Amino acid sequence: MQGTAADIIKRAMIAVDAWCLREDVPARIIMQVHDELVLEVRQDVVPQVTAALHQRMATAAELKVPLKIEVGVGANWDEAH
Repeated sequence: MQGTAADIIKRAMIAVDAWCLREDVPARIIMQVHDELVLEVRQDVVPQVTAALHQRMATAAELKVPLKIEVGVGANWDEAH
């Protein structure tokens, strides 16, 4: 399972990064922590980015069960939890 989770987060990271670059989104991935992506996002677009991020991460892998995605927002990683 752990290897599968690592593959899924890698696919999500690639999709999110490509979307940020292609759409010139004012957000950038700054790190990955286990099964989490940490992004720096301009404050005025947080709602739009979180919605788009949720969709991209939820479709990173095709499974028989839905992927559970949680998005947290904060000034730092600790606050986002």
